[in-house]
Amino acid sequence: MTIGGDISTAATPTGPAADDDRPLAGIRVLAIEQYGAGPFASLYLSDMGAEVIKIEPTPSGTQKGGDSARQSGPHFLGDNDSQFFQTFNLGKRSIALDLKSPAGRAVFEKLVKTADAVMNNLRGDQPDKLGITHQALKAVKPSIVCAHLSGYGRSGPRAAWPAYDYLMQAEAG
Repeated sequence: MTIGGDISTAATPTGPAADDDRPLAGIRVLAIEQYGAGPFASLYLSDMGAEVIKIEPTPSGTQKGGDSARQSGPHFLGDNDSQFFQTFNLGKRSIALDLKSPAGRAVFEKLVKTADAVMNNLRGDQPDKLGITHQALKAVKPSIVCAHLSGYGRSGPRAAWPAYDYLMQAEAG
C-alpha cells in the first residue's frame, strides 16, 4: 500500500532535491497516524518540505488495514482510496507494518534509525502498548524527536478513549 512512492528505498535517505528551499527539506518524519489530527499535521510538514512516511496498520481480522480514512467516502479513485484520505495524505509515502510482529518491528526500527522525528495521533494508551514512546525510540536513535497528539492525553481516566472530531465537537457543545 503506497501513497506515492516506492517504500523499498525508504530506509536509505536520499536527501532533499538541490533546488528544494522549503524550511523542512531534508527532514524525515515517520507518522503513525489515523484519520484526523495526525494526517492533517503531517500534511503541513510535507508541504514545508519534510519527507513524511506514513506507517499504516496491516490487515487484521475483519479490518482491511491501512488508515481508517481509506474507507470514508466518497471513493472517486476506487475502493479503499477515498477523497478524504487522498486530501490529507498528499505528498506522503506509506508502508503497512504490524508493529506488534518481530518482522514489522524490525522494519520500523530500521526506519527510525533514518528518521529525524516520529509522530503519532493514537489513543493515549497506545504508544506504551506499541513501544513507540520517546523513551523506547531514543534507545533506537538517541537524537529522535517525538510528538504525540491525543485528544485526552497519555494518562488519566480518559487516556484510552478515542477522540474523533465528532466526539470532540459533541463534548464541546
